Amino acid sequence: MAQPRRSVPLILDVDTGIDDSLALLYACASPEAEIVAVTCSAGNVDARQVAENTRAVLELAGRPDVEVAVGREAPLLRELVTTPETHGPRGIGWAELPPPVMPLSPRRSPELIVEEARRRPGEITLVTLAPLTNVAIAALREPELPRLLRRLVIMGGAYRVPGNTTPVSEWNVHVDPDAARIVFGAWARAVEADMAAGRGETAGTGVGRTSAEDVQRASWGNASPTVPRALAIGLDVTEQARLLPRHLGALADRAGTAAPALEARVRSGDAPPPENLVLRYLADALRFYMEFHETSDHFYGAFIHDPFVVAAALDDRLVRTEPVAVDVETGGAISAGQTVADWRHLWGRPANADVAVEGDADAFLERLVDRVGALAARRG
Repeated sequence: MAQPRRSVPLILDVDTGIDDSLALLYACASPEAEIVAVTCSAGNVDARQVAENTRAVLELAGRPDVEVAVGREAPLLRELVTTPETHGPRGIGWAELPPPVMPLSPRRSPELIVEEARRRPGEITLVTLAPLTNVAIAALREPELPRLLRRLVIMGGAYRVPGNTTPVSEWNVHVDPDAARIVFGAWARAVEADMAAGRGETAGTGVGRTSAEDVQRASWGNASPTVPRALAIGLDVTEQARLLPRHLGALADRAGTAAPALEARVRSGDAPPPENLVLRYLADALRFYMEFHETSDHFYGAFIHDPFVVAAALDDRLVRTEPVAVDVETGGAISAGQTVADWRHLWGRPANADVAVEGDADAFLERLVDRVGALAARRG
């Protein structure tokens, strides 16, 4: 008899955004995902539009019960920059969704994150698909946050590849690099404190210290602290997942709808819209996204960063990681927002992140087609 899937309590921090909306649909379609709440940050569009998009997508997925909170509406120290050229003026491309009915949470995003982490210590996985503003504020308010979460999973950074916003920076980190530095720093301090406490005495004797070799090995990231390192999934892996019109055709097949009609719609706004509202949303949102990628990346398809990260948060076998110390440049005239990973261990710091270096994009895309296609069939 098949074993039941383990429930994974999630808080999703989003700046919805086309790929954020697909990530929300993926989470709603995943039986093992317990969506505790969704918190909203300014990024792809302003925070109020993010909250409207998020609630509308959750209602489209049949999840009006999920709590949605708004956080800070600007980066910590910088002016907000949004990206209408990538996601459209409202963040959902060419798609139209009814105004949401569900109310916003009375809680603010950082408050919600801290309260839920305290309420369920060691249980919640916080998945960030947006600039790290909300998480930075939460970590400043509650320094124990790295210990209270089961894990922090970050969509952000470019570790061994070029950036997609500047030559060295990825969008989420670029919008609020100061927040990203606070978050990586909070996890670094928690790991360092944990490992320092563990190195204080030799196990079994109560006296002495570990050798210099052991300390060096720990600094190079080979030791395993009890504080979970952040799982950082950047462009190195997310740009391996290219969603193409044929994937949407397969998704339509899974939903029991004619695939050629959906593929025609995602290629042309003149093609008739599908009757299935989930498929109609996907076709119209992703058509805008694919048109952007055709211009900027020279292929008609889309990098779907955020759903890949949600899938890996639910099943980390989809990525291979390496432990490394990560910091973020905030002051460089041409390098602000760069995620700096110490692959050669020159800093001598313990690893604060498990950085994804490879991903199984084919397995993820198959899972996406199956799950979101099944959701569309149920909601059809």
